[in-house]
Amino acid sequence: MGLANMFKTMMATAHDLILNTVVFIMGVAVLASAFAEILTEFGIVAVMNKLLSPIIKPLFDLPGVASLGIITTYLSDNPAIISLASQIGFKKYFKKYQLPALTNLGTAFGMGLIVTTFMIAQSKNGDSFLAPVIIGNIGAFIGSIISVRIMMRYTKKEYGTDEYVFPNMNASYDMLKDRKIRDGNAFQRFLEALLDGGKNGVQLAISIIPGVVIICTLVMMLTNGPSEAGTYTGAAYEGIGALTWIGGKLKFILSPIFGFSSPEALAFPLTSLGSVGAALGLVPKMLSKGLIGKTEIAVFTAMGMCWSGYLSTHVAMMDALDMRKLTSKAIISHTIGGLGGGIAARFIYLIYSWIVAAF
Repeated sequence: MGLANMFKTMMATAHDLILNTVVFIMGVAVLASAFAEILTEFGIVAVMNKLLSPIIKPLFDLPGVASLGIITTYLSDNPAIISLASQIGFKKYFKKYQLPALTNLGTAFGMGLIVTTFMIAQSKNGDSFLAPVIIGNIGAFIGSIISVRIMMRYTKKEYGTDEYVFPNMNASYDMLKDRKIRDGNAFQRFLEALLDGGKNGVQLAISIIPGVVIICTLVMMLTNGPSEAGTYTGAAYEGIGALTWIGGKLKFILSPIFGFSSPEALAFPLTSLGSVGAALGLVPKMLSKGLIGKTEIAVFTAMGMCWSGYLSTHVAMMDALDMRKLTSKAIISHTIGGLGGGIAARFIYLIYSWIVAAF
């Protein structure tokens, strides 16, 4: 490739990603965050929380209030659950062995709304990705259960199953019943929620720009090959094809388990380990080249949501919970959970395709 062409390709790829991917993700983030803030302000999230609470205990072995963590991170990003976990009114419901699993729970749903809306928006020519994306969300939910349950096998050995975080706590504020709203009439609250949500979306989008530009550029250069003429010109998206070569060697595993039709698809889950925003940046180019289809969209949605850059956030999140010694256990658990979510999405979509074809 040569040093000169390498740097030219890096700069050209980074520039193209900012213009054609980052700006699009920012638009999605602003609209999705504004919508999420309106849902929160007018009590829709509170209703969703009440509906979800009864199923949290049997599925996750967590108190019902953990549903707030699911909704909050789905509407924003992984670390949002740490702001909840810092509140006494939230932590009082948890036993010691349950608290570390919040990192896995929050990460499994982090940026869920952004990933979902982005994937749906990629459909073109009257084709719809709605069904694959919904199935991907189901896969991520399954992956979250796997991740949390495995994590709690470790935490039960560490803390036992009886002691609460605050053994004698009796705080009067109940997060399941009370919520704060803005001042003013309904129209004023609507406008404020819209604008505040939009600002949050901008901040979220800005925070993922380094990941998208740096990681996505690196992954593209490791995935793609030279130009059509077989030479390196320094143009955007040229590369050495290392990940494609690895994907080709692993195709006998990737194809039946995840349904990947091309080795290049391996780049998405690998990238989502560090940044799901960067992983999303790979999707438009893969679609335009015909490298992925609806099966991959379902699997990408599941693994992108479930992993959502956990290698870059798990350490900080476990440190914020003051449980640094369990970081490696959280990472192992979540790796397995993400793989489980992707496999679940692949086979659920396969069954869905058979049913649609039959009728």
